Amino acid sequence: MDVAAPASERFSRSQKAFTLSGALLGLLLAALDQTIVATAGPAIQADLHIAPEHYPWLTTSYLVASTMMVPVWGKLSDLLGRRAVLVAGILVFLTGSFLCGVCRSTLTLILCRAVQGLGSAALFTGSLAVVADLFPPRDRGKYQGLFGAVFGLSSVIGPLAGGFITDALGWHWVFFINLPVGALALALIFLRMPPLKPEGVHGSRLDLSGALWLAVAVVPLLLALSLGHGAATPRPGGFAWGSAPILGLFTLSAVGLGLFVWRERRAKEPLLDPSLFRLRAFTAGNAAVFIIGAVFLASVTFLPLFMVNVVGLSATHSGLTLTPLTLGVVAGNVLSGQLVSRLGRYKAVMLGSLLLLGVGFAVMAFTLTPDSSQAEVTVKMVLVGLGLGPSIPLYTVAVQNAVPPQRIGVATSATTFFRQLGMTVGVALLGTVFAGTLGREMTARTAQATQGLPQDVRQELRAAAPGGLGGGLGGGESAPAGERFQPDAVKARLRQGFAEERQASQSLPGPEGAQARARVDADEAHALSTVDRVERALKESFTRATTAVYRFALFVALAALLVTLLLPELPLRRGPGRPVTR
Repeated sequence: MDVAAPASERFSRSQKAFTLSGALLGLLLAALDQTIVATAGPAIQADLHIAPEHYPWLTTSYLVASTMMVPVWGKLSDLLGRRAVLVAGILVFLTGSFLCGVCRSTLTLILCRAVQGLGSAALFTGSLAVVADLFPPRDRGKYQGLFGAVFGLSSVIGPLAGGFITDALGWHWVFFINLPVGALALALIFLRMPPLKPEGVHGSRLDLSGALWLAVAVVPLLLALSLGHGAATPRPGGFAWGSAPILGLFTLSAVGLGLFVWRERRAKEPLLDPSLFRLRAFTAGNAAVFIIGAVFLASVTFLPLFMVNVVGLSATHSGLTLTPLTLGVVAGNVLSGQLVSRLGRYKAVMLGSLLLLGVGFAVMAFTLTPDSSQAEVTVKMVLVGLGLGPSIPLYTVAVQNAVPPQRIGVATSATTFFRQLGMTVGVALLGTVFAGTLGREMTARTAQATQGLPQDVRQELRAAAPGGLGGGLGGGESAPAGERFQPDAVKARLRQGFAEERQASQSLPGPEGAQARARVDADEAHALSTVDRVERALKESFTRATTAVYRFALFVALAALLVTLLLPELPLRRGPGRPVTR
């Protein structure tokens, strides 16, 4: 057993405070950028005239670059130390941010977003590994909870800050605002942060071949998951799941994965040590992280669509509905970390949080109705947030506790990598579930609701339906995605049209004119009542699609619970040393 001096003796209190502050600010940079840019997206698209098929690449390029580099930065942090990796990551991220802010073309902005992603990977891995260097396992939970809380708070602060900065200063400042925050993080790191280079690490060369094959495995996989869609729900720049481009990307990814495994089994200093997978805590912990990641983003990604199209909120207020959920995530992070530090055990808290998460998903899956209110949904989402919160810090603590100090960086990066990969897979799978269910429900319900309507009235309803849903009314153009159905406005336009027909019938003589006016009155009454039926059909369709997502998420949460049961309960020590793993 390797024994080192306790962290409390090796580092002063001020060193710990400055190091944690710098790491938290670095993590905040990366976490905020995932949400703040999304709010500025429409303004960026309008200013740079970005084509719809290219718009998703603003996010895809960042995600692909970040996920691909996580294991590389994790290995470098073990070889060079956490301080060197954090400094390098912040510098790369700030360079990408500055270049994004001065971009004037779509291609350069997409490439500069990828540069940001390269730096953000270092911030994720280096920041989370710092806690394991500064504190013994028994105390890590409460500090990892702080880092998890940053993730949660960024999802609230990001959209609000992004909207304010875009409106007040312009979208360029969404990127420029990173520069002073990053400079402050660098100052804190340079002032008092120790190198934090693990002792006993042999070798100083990065496995470049392994990094290459990892890129071949990860990049095509993420591109396929980002660009793929169901055949019935096409989108600009995407391909059906069974199309040749998507199948080709999956095949290339499988080849890259095989070559990566082959290389890592032979490398003297592998990027991701295969021997770590012999540790049940490492393997089960990362498997659970991947599974939970699959529902982490998906549990909130589709809810705003429900709040807009069913509850009737604006896009801004629908986003604010997620604030209580985020506060639940933050509370779950902090409280679970404190509880584990007091108990010295983590497995019971993990299982309890997953049971709570399952209950939250079940409530959302089986109690949402077309008549649900904002207050009702808000209360239910707090339950989901409390269940999701502990998943961020506790599994990181469990995996870090299972590996030797020389592998903390690799272990932390593996946890981050599998979480991000799970999020991407989850959004893709649940997006297919949502879109497929919505398409089927819309086609059946709107066809029934509009049966017998005149063609011009059907065209009016098609134009007013939310983007992508006009097909349920017989195809044609529809309102932009994210805009809810406005029955009163549709009725007003229909009344105006029927008034013009009624006015024209005034010129018809005697009984013929009376019959024409009666027919117009009957058609108007039928059309207006159909608007109400279409509105109800839309609400029922979105409700069915949303509950389908949460039912799928419920099964995923149960799978995570079963995997967590396989996780061994290794003792969390207050002092130094490495546990005996099995």
